[in-house]
Amino acid sequence: MTTHSPTDRSFTLTRILSASRQAVFTAWTDPEHLGWFHNPDMPMPAEPIEVDLRVGGTWRQQMIVNEELSYPTGGIYLEIVPDERLVFRWGAVGGWPELGGGNDMTAPVVTVQLNDLGRDTELVLTVRFSEDLDIEEVQKLMLGGAREGWAATIDRVKDSSAL
Repeated sequence: MTTHSPTDRSFTLTRILSASRQAVFTAWTDPEHLGWFHNPDMPMPAEPIEVDLRVGGTWRQQMIVNEELSYPTGGIYLEIVPDERLVFRWGAVGGWPELGGGNDMTAPVVTVQLNDLGRDTELVLTVRFSEDLDIEEVQKLMLGGAREGWAATIDRVKDSSAL
């Protein structure tokens, strides 16, 4: 079990992937390769994955958690350094986390840093919750499985055929 300090506003996860930084970056940014993001225990969503890979552009895909719960997720790109780093405001309009309606500044910011380790790539994912978000809400998200959900997600890229 992971413990969180009552003042934590972020968490970081690290994985070593047996692939080049270019392959890992492509797996995160090319709709043809983003299928790894989906829950493998559920059917693939009918909705296409959308990626507008530019600062201010969006990434959007449907998540099916189980038979009762599905929602769009994705993000708005804040920084793109090809084969090295992606920074995005996590969420989707009408999805989870909710983006739009003036709450964009409270959405978490995710940084995916790719470090070259020769034949391998170190993926360092950091999720930072906004200072504009009440600390009790941050803790609710942290204790509600945000870390575990992202850990399971990046484990899927590690084992995917996208690499």
